[in-house]
Amino acid sequence: MNSTRPEQQGSKIPAVIRLSRWREHVPFTVPLTIIGALLAAEPQAVAVDWRFFAVLAANIAAMSFAFMLNNVEDAPDDALDRQKRLHNVISSGLLSRREGIVLTAAVFLLSILLYAAGGPMTLALGAATLALCYLYSARPFRFKARPITDVLSHSLMLSGLLVAVGYFTYGTEPGDVWLVIGAAILFSAYGQFYNQVEDFEVDKEAGLKNTAVLLGKAPTSILGHLSIVAAIICMLAAISQGLFPEWLGTILIIGAITTALFPWEFDMRGNLARDGANVQRPGLIVANLLALVWLATNLGLITIL
Repeated sequence: MNSTRPEQQGSKIPAVIRLSRWREHVPFTVPLTIIGALLAAEPQAVAVDWRFFAVLAANIAAMSFAFMLNNVEDAPDDALDRQKRLHNVISSGLLSRREGIVLTAAVFLLSILLYAAGGPMTLALGAATLALCYLYSARPFRFKARPITDVLSHSLMLSGLLVAVGYFTYGTEPGDVWLVIGAAILFSAYGQFYNQVEDFEVDKEAGLKNTAVLLGKAPTSILGHLSIVAAIICMLAAISQGLFPEWLGTILIIGAITTALFPWEFDMRGNLARDGANVQRPGLIVANLLALVWLATNLGLITIL
């Protein structure tokens, strides 16, 4: 007989939602998927259909899988740190490890099924994304704790592949779109380098052997700056090739000016920003604005002259 009372079962629902850590990935998953899909659909003068929404849900589920698995695998270590223990619903005891594994597996299967809606290439890219998500956190692979592979896997699964999945739902020959995919990868690499520099002392004390620990703090910071410069160059090249509608430039200017009116003191993780990282949050807001307005025009919800 199940002795769990209904109110106890209901109390687990917020913990399940927290396990997905959706707030940390939906803000970048949505614009990257939208942009990828529209870069293929717009040149064909077609509106995105139900396949786009299935693939968008698949990407969100894949990122949820990545963060959920990370919580499951990191639970023993997070339990030793008060702040991390409270952030991790498994370490804090709100969910058991077994419950975490079952939920993570269910989200994995859901993502695979949704990727299939986009066709064979989308399914293959989605499977590659999920494989990297697994290898990034799961023992004994733990790409996140290995130099070079930590940055490469992070940049591909959290950025480049999300754009590619969206694109190949409607397109087959990326051409100059590789510039946008490359820019997404480089932006993500910058984020990983930045985070590793921020966590350098803690990671080193914990015996973690990631790229920053291998190269040192200063070289890793330089790589982060070079990545952001290279990403901007790729995006400028993509714009020069006419991959985006010209009117998006006006939306970009409006968004940039509007966000610049407000103070931004923290980076994406909520820590006090350094080295210009205070542009991370407003930059993501503007990216979502651009993607959502472009999607709305593609669907005929709004018309821009």
